[in-house]
Amino acid sequence: MTSSENEPRDGRPVGRRALVIGGVAAAAGATAFGVGAAIGNGRASAPSPTPTTPVSPPSTPTPTATTPSAEPTPAPTPTPTPTPGIDLTANSVDDPASVWVVVNKLRTLSPIDYVPADLVSPDVPYVNRQPMRQATADALVALFSAAVAEAGLSLAVQSAYRSYDTQVSVYAGWVSTRGQAGADATSARPGHSEHQTGWAVDVVGASGACALEICWGDTPEGQWVGANAHRFGFLVRYRPESTPITGYESEPYHLRYVGTELSQYLHDSGIETLERLFGLPDAPDYAAGTVS
Repeated sequence: MTSSENEPRDGRPVGRRALVIGGVAAAAGATAFGVGAAIGNGRASAPSPTPTTPVSPPSTPTPTATTPSAEPTPAPTPTPTPTPGIDLTANSVDDPASVWVVVNKLRTLSPIDYVPADLVSPDVPYVNRQPMRQATADALVALFSAAVAEAGLSLAVQSAYRSYDTQVSVYAGWVSTRGQAGADATSARPGHSEHQTGWAVDVVGASGACALEICWGDTPEGQWVGANAHRFGFLVRYRPESTPITGYESEPYHLRYVGTELSQYLHDSGIETLERLFGLPDAPDYAAGTVS
């Protein structure tokens, strides 16, 4: 913003200049009169009075324009450091033994009755004593320990690995209570479940509040898990905004282990689903003729 300049004071100097000029004119007239009188009287002329030197009025200072204040230069906006790229071909998205396998309503496990080779049961609180892959178990132990140490929150495993045959029973139970359309929104058909890979686990709070419900995402445990799961290699697989892609309702309790490199990449890039990350088709529904 520019400062205003000083205003010139024109009124006062003009008035003072008129008084001085009038005084000089009067003095000159008096001198002429004295000389004429002396000559007329035949007397020696008297010394002429020394005219009064007019006093110059003080000069009005020339206004000096104020140099405008320089606008502060805004600090440049820091450029975000891009997430280091990763090789998205490093692991298979088709092999059920791969930590990056993508299984959804359009991608059936092959073989359909796949069983992981390294199932273990970690030393953590359980509701249902279901095992999981070793890498999943190790990461889950670290996640549960951090929840206690950092936030004083206790977590438990509700469900983990489910065999093909178990998934047949689980899905049938949902169909009987909600119908097939309702079941498809919340439970995978046999051969399409992440639980069968051993890479998925459903977690709940030790209190059991909102267990396996959408409202679990609003509990202190659900909020902490949602904000921190990526630090331990997990992805909250079914978020509300991913329903048009995955075809499943929000499941804030369903964690999918993908390893810390990929989970951090997903978190930093803002990519919500494995389908979008790997450029796979959206899978909101099963292909025609899919056996349930």
